[in-house]
Amino acid sequence: MTEQPVRTSGGRPIGILGTGSYLPAETVSNELVAERAGVTPDWISAKTGIHCRRYAADHEATSDLAVEAARAALADAGIGADQLGWIVVATSTPDHPQPATACLVQHRIGATGAAAFDLNAVCSGFVFALVTAAGLLSAGSGAPAPYALVIGADVYSRIIDRTDRRTAVLFGDGAGAVVLGPVRPGYGLSGSLLTSDGALHELIEVAAGGSRAPASEKTLADGGHYFRMRGRAVSEYVLAELPRAIGRLLAAHRTDPARVDHFIPHQANGVLLAKVLPELGLPRARTHLTVAEHGNTSAASIPLALDDARRQGVFGDGELLLLAGFGGGMSLGAALVTWQDDHRGP
Repeated sequence: MTEQPVRTSGGRPIGILGTGSYLPAETVSNELVAERAGVTPDWISAKTGIHCRRYAADHEATSDLAVEAARAALADAGIGADQLGWIVVATSTPDHPQPATACLVQHRIGATGAAAFDLNAVCSGFVFALVTAAGLLSAGSGAPAPYALVIGADVYSRIIDRTDRRTAVLFGDGAGAVVLGPVRPGYGLSGSLLTSDGALHELIEVAAGGSRAPASEKTLADGGHYFRMRGRAVSEYVLAELPRAIGRLLAAHRTDPARVDHFIPHQANGVLLAKVLPELGLPRARTHLTVAEHGNTSAASIPLALDDARRQGVFGDGELLLLAGFGGGMSLGAALVTWQDDHRGP
């Protein structure tokens, strides 16, 4: 488990300069999902708190969604793609096993000077990528430009079994992005906690398609390429570990829980979030949820909710944001961000 402040080598903090998002055009109702999964629309709402979600069009892959979110974030930050030193794409549904989806994004947006790579921590991926990119900027790492683009993007509609009510009712597609760069002293990322428990790796998985079980007629017939999740065990993990991790993060950085103004969690399941929120001990935090309209968009869910809230103008200068993701691995990541209202750099 890591618990460390994120600072630039020159002592200036790294923060969020702009946000962006993209949702596919097709809205998929509970009625349609319920018919395929053999349940009722009311059952979906009661079990998940989800009313609809978006599915990517046939011609859209993860990189297509990521590019649109990236362009929106760059425009919001007032940063050109040629000013990027790093592009990190958090995804567990890449366009291809290789090359990295981030390289496709780099090419499409014209970020010729940026180093680009993918990061897979499933639904925790965006927080893992955010902390990684901020660390690279902080260390310098030879990058020729002082900005990084962090994207969470997933197209789960391609890997879910539409007849499996445990998973088909939950997931949607989308992408969210942020631009990171130097901000004024006292702002930006002040702390993070990342943790993984590989002993629980079988709780969430796509078993086939890798080197362990390469694609074959048998893996296709067995449904090995579909996403599978042991929902009850995952819920137990979240209910036990998320409050514990947030408590450790706040204690490590001597932050009073009452100091947290905004909580942006992974939008896994509305009912699960309703259960865990009272256990977090955040008495003043306003929780930002988009799960009812977007469903679970995996690595995209936190930046989608972040962009939605920012565009509503709810973040005030100097307010403290807590981002928290949890997902396959099992993995969990949380980060503290002090918001700079003009998000235009120092």
